Amino acid sequence: MSAAVAGVAAWHDYMHGGSTPEKLNAMLAEHAVFHSPVVHTPQEGKAKVFAYLHAAAHVLGNDSFHYVREIVDGDSAMLEFALELDGIQVNGVDIIRWNDTGQIEDFKVMVRPMKAMNKVWEKMGEMLAKAG
Repeated sequence: MSAAVAGVAAWHDYMHGGSTPEKLNAMLAEHAVFHSPVVHTPQEGKAKVFAYLHAAAHVLGNDSFHYVREIVDGDSAMLEFALELDGIQVNGVDIIRWNDTGQIEDFKVMVRPMKAMNKVWEKMGEMLAKAG
């Protein structure tokens, strides 16, 4: 089984409440990088990536969250998701790359439409402020 196939399964488990924050932490490489749809600079390092992904799971991972499709190729995967957040339809894509040991080393999120991106930004800002 490729790192991406195993990684996608672990990620689905985390997003659907089957994994703990400790398991998310273990999924991340020390030098992981997160690319936010609203922050123009990459967020580098395991601690920052953990903070963003853990907050996103709480903000986006409501009862309406679901993956629409996924494409897995080699060490990478593209997971398209959809959900409703405060009455706004959110559509987005997670692009994830794993290293040779099966840990996430790069995670990029894209969100559309603009109204949805603004709502995600608002909610993520609130969650990150509480955590910080």
